[in-house]
Amino acid sequence: METPVIETSNLKIEVLPNLEALSHRAASFFVAASGNSIATKKRFAVAISGGFTPRGLYKLLGSVPYRDQVNWQHVHFFWVDERCVPKDHEKSNFKAAWDSFLSSIPIPDGNIQRIRGEEEPEKAAVDYEEDIKKYFGISELPVFDLIILGMGEDGHTASLFPGSKLLKETIRLAVPVYLPKPTCNRITLTFPILNNAAQILFLVAGRSKASILSEILGDREKKKRFPAGLINPVHGYMTWLIDQEAVERLRGLKY
Repeated sequence: METPVIETSNLKIEVLPNLEALSHRAASFFVAASGNSIATKKRFAVAISGGFTPRGLYKLLGSVPYRDQVNWQHVHFFWVDERCVPKDHEKSNFKAAWDSFLSSIPIPDGNIQRIRGEEEPEKAAVDYEEDIKKYFGISELPVFDLIILGMGEDGHTASLFPGSKLLKETIRLAVPVYLPKPTCNRITLTFPILNNAAQILFLVAGRSKASILSEILGDREKKKRFPAGLINPVHGYMTWLIDQEAVERLRGLKY
């Protein structure tokens, strides 16, 4: 198996044998990205996602040897999206990250900028946007050093879903996502700030993602139907890490 499958000036696609190998590759990527950023800017601002696929990565980051290769004092965590639930709720993306690795690493409390999902959605979104602006301390659009994304079986990423009017948001950095009950409402970052990242790391695993992934990576027009296909860094670099099951229907790359 050759890896990367494709590489251009701002895109790299790698295929890994399985989710375990993907997770180790992602952990190595995180270590290298954090080291480079801290060496040049004295900090590493990263926004992470929830979902099943990234959990292997997070568990690795909280364990040896990866845990000891990161200068956690200079790492600052944000979230790509969050469900509107308390931080100790079983569906909380914050709780998933905390249980997987944040509780196991020597990171200052002030370096963790969670979305306060227990608040009313609009207030939580406004407060989170203000937290981001305060951290970066600039009037221009903030640039995360790394954003880690996943992809759902319907092609959604973050909490940006197919057909949503939020796909056209151009001003706000964080918005509430109101969903039919019993699904939890959510808060999500928007395309302007997602596409402004210095690096984007997509993690996609599983046969259930194969059909959508083949359209996103295999057809320039069809990919626009899906939120994950609308991720296109303005000035940054995007890396897709895909396991063998997710890539099984991909025959040609026309990204």
